[in-house]
Amino acid sequence: MNLSVDKLNPGDLIEILAPAKSIEKIRVDAAVKTLKAMGFRVRVSKYCLGSYNYFSGTISERLSDFQNAVDDDEVKAILCARGGYGCVQIVDKIQWANMLRNPKWIIGFSDVSVFHQKLWGMGIKSIHGTMPLNFSDNSVESLLTLKSALTTNSYSIKSKQTKHNKAGAAKAILIGGNLSILYSLLGTDDHVDYNNSILFIEDLSEPIYHLDRMLYALSKAGVLARIKGLVVGGMTDMTDTAVPFGMVYEEVILSHFEYRNIPICFNFPAGHINDNRAIIIGSEAELNVSSTGSELSFF
Repeated sequence: MNLSVDKLNPGDLIEILAPAKSIEKIRVDAAVKTLKAMGFRVRVSKYCLGSYNYFSGTISERLSDFQNAVDDDEVKAILCARGGYGCVQIVDKIQWANMLRNPKWIIGFSDVSVFHQKLWGMGIKSIHGTMPLNFSDNSVESLLTLKSALTTNSYSIKSKQTKHNKAGAAKAILIGGNLSILYSLLGTDDHVDYNNSILFIEDLSEPIYHLDRMLYALSKAGVLARIKGLVVGGMTDMTDTAVPFGMVYEEVILSHFEYRNIPICFNFPAGHINDNRAIIIGSEAELNVSSTGSELSFF
């Protein structure tokens, strides 16, 4: 079951909420200004600017904000203010019935991949894109593609050629997100069906050996044998051990596809980077990787 999510029109309401770590008011204010300049109305949730230890609020406060936004039919998109940690604490407490009746966009990346997995398990598309924490530092393209994902039926993102790319083409549903989150959800009720999909992954500040461990877990779970293409976004600030692991992260990833002939794109502009372009999780997509670069198109 795949449920369509309506594209936004000028004047539609976007609600900003913080389902995980706390965020500074100046960051949210800047995002409100940017979204209004795009033509949207914007509302900041009750507890978005709160603070409770590491989090923006208690579990019940963050849950309340999210549930209210899901249940309010006037809200056409939910923009998560930032990631960090905390989405998994509320994802199973949310009553998703109204999302099934009236699907709306949920936007974010990093820890928000918890929601991307949940939604695609329900057959609902979502947007892996920038968040208010990063708006002030983002590239122009990050914000332009966010608007494109929200308002248009098709758009494309091009990426430069790298020596590690593997040429080829694939057309399939694009799913994925933050690799650490995908790894953490293996074997759970939010482990999605990766069969015949294009997988997108990105991550931040992981040791090279841990990247290898996560990929082995995906391989042993049957994920890597089922996908038709791989898009590798920002693998930002990857670290090595005192005694070097002996491979760069691109080589680690390629080692898990030694016997598979699928297109693989590295350094795609999405993830924990300033040029964090919006991609639609659950959308039909086409990946083309050639000697001149890569292109990911959405329909």
